[in-house]
Amino acid sequence: MAAEGLIGKQCEPCRGGIPPLERAEAKRYLAQVSDDWSLTEAGDRIDRTFKFANFIEAQTFAAMVGTLCEAEGHHPEIRYGWGYCEISFWTHKIKGLHENDFIMAAKVDNFAAVLGFGG
Repeated sequence: MAAEGLIGKQCEPCRGGIPPLERAEAKRYLAQVSDDWSLTEAGDRIDRTFKFANFIEAQTFAAMVGTLCEAEGHHPEIRYGWGYCEISFWTHKIKGLHENDFIMAAKVDNFAAVLGFGG
């Protein structure tokens, strides 16, 4: 389950000009979110797939995650279809990972758990 520390944080605007997290640092953050998140081989994004019983549940979850992310000002790539919703976070301006990506992963984990969505 996501660390309370990350859930309580707000995303800070990233204006670029800073380096993305090193792989080792990204792994330390990854340990603070659900084991269902994975770091890509390139170490530049994190992904999680949620499973659902049907299309409408996946679509509803995708829309709700989109609303949550819009409120935080940090936007994932969301892909969904019948029975699944895939979420990918990375920070576009730095072309890699930032603490904000893990803050949002923790918030999505918490959101899904509270609502009983996906697995």
